[in-house]
Amino acid sequence: MPQDVAFSDSAASSGSAGTVIDLRSEQARAAQPLRLPSRVLAVSLAQIEDGVHGLTPDLGPLLVVCERGARSGLAARLLRADGLDAQAYAGGVGGLLAAEQDGALPDLTT
Repeated sequence: MPQDVAFSDSAASSGSAGTVIDLRSEQARAAQPLRLPSRVLAVSLAQIEDGVHGLTPDLGPLLVVCERGARSGLAARLLRADGLDAQAYAGGVGGLLAAEQDGALPDLTT
């Protein structure tokens, strides 16, 4: 099952649609947490591959991110095969955090 690792008050109050799926290990998430204006769920690639990820369409569009961007593409394809609206963030966590600092986070609703 996914683990809710971050959900900002601004996302909750604005009704922000979309969820970031963080594929990184627990240690990597602890060392560099994602604090984004949307829900962030921790799900392993193994859970996605085995179809036991617990993700549902009510989470909105999914943006899948991993450490460097290599595993997120596979995870997004598998999630789409499960009928979910999922896309990979090719820049990895570093790219996603840089985009956040630049105010250029991807819009999950389009």
